[in-house]
Amino acid sequence: MENKFERILIALDDSPCSEKAAEYAKQLVNGWHSTVALLTVTPVTAPTNFGADPLLGQQPIIVPEVSEVQQNSAERRLENLRSQFSGAKEVRIFNTVGTVRDEILTTADEWQADLIIMGTNGRSGFDHFLSGSVAESVIRKSKCPVLVVPADDEED
Repeated sequence: MENKFERILIALDDSPCSEKAAEYAKQLVNGWHSTVALLTVTPVTAPTNFGADPLLGQQPIIVPEVSEVQQNSAERRLENLRSQFSGAKEVRIFNTVGTVRDEILTTADEWQADLIIMGTNGRSGFDHFLSGSVAESVIRKSKCPVLVVPADDEED
């Protein structure tokens, strides 16, 4: 059987579930010799009221250094991970800023990914209601298959 997954997008962050997804992806990629894209998304930095008083008409401020530090940290993490995909034909890196779901879907579409691999925290109930699920929304909107690697369930 031939490999249908020539271009695999791996969506990563700094969580343990993402690390587990990366480990799983390494096994698949190294066996299939696919082209890989490692993607991390830094959420847009929210304005803060620190040092600003809205009662005096002072606007919230955005500290650009916070976003820059996050971007640099993500870039280093992706560069370190790149070498672990030695069996891949090629490894591309995408380090973006925006809404996580939208950036994953846009990158997958523009890069023409055949498969998206990502981890999930496995939240349920009220936690899921509050935070939603990036994996779930990617699955619903993706034009290609999505492989979701669940986090370890330590509560059982």
